[in-house]
Amino acid sequence: MIAEVHFEITQFLHREAFLLDSRRFAEWLDLLADDIVYRMPLRATRENRDGSGIVEAMTFFEETKTSLTTRVNRLGTTSAWAEDPAPRTRHFVSNLIVEQMPDQQLVKARSNFLLKRSRAADLSAEELFGERMDVLRKEKDGWKLVTRTIYPDQTVISMMNLSMFL
Repeated sequence: MIAEVHFEITQFLHREAFLLDSRRFAEWLDLLADDIVYRMPLRATRENRDGSGIVEAMTFFEETKTSLTTRVNRLGTTSAWAEDPAPRTRHFVSNLIVEQMPDQQLVKARSNFLLKRSRAADLSAEELFGERMDVLRKEKDGWKLVTRTIYPDQTVISMMNLSMFL
């Protein structure tokens, strides 16, 4: 059973990456549960004895389906100047570990990610990488993303902005 679920979650994450890279954001929103929590806590550089360096109480963003929908809708307006011209992105997902939760409709999925983004004719590409902790729920129309916590490996985010979706 877990091999089948692992395959389904792999396909889900690959499709999600395709939709984001193709700027098909409305379709991407359909992959999200109505009660989604989508967040990226800060990472601080600390001595080993002081823990992981993740600061859960502070986030780069903490969003809901409503706020994500608002962001997607804004991309279709003239006020999304950071996205005009639209940057090109590639989402890479690897090292997927899927774990069935006691509620058989839920799975935990841990994966590594790399986002590369280029803008206009810029010679350099921006990148962000780290780990994602997802919870997905099996619904009547397929898997839905219920929570995503993004743990960047960088303590200093060198990207121009965080207007993309991870």
